[in-house]
Amino acid sequence: MGNGTSDRYAVAPASVGAAWSLGLNKILGTIHTYPTLAEANKYAAGEWKRAHAPHKVLAWLGRFHTWMRG
Repeated sequence: MGNGTSDRYAVAPASVGAAWSLGLNKILGTIHTYPTLAEANKYAAGEWKRAHAPHKVLAWLGRFHTWMRG
């Protein structure tokens, strides 16, 4: 970044998400016409989501759904 024109592309998804109370899934689901800083934001959001996943809860839910399906 550095100049003002590219900075707005980096901030746009985060500011729209905050203004409209959108979650990471909505930001991750957006499609951008050019793989630029907006794509980098999507990648960063995905990495953050994977790093902060509640692994114990997800493991328990996996066992629960396996049990429910028989």
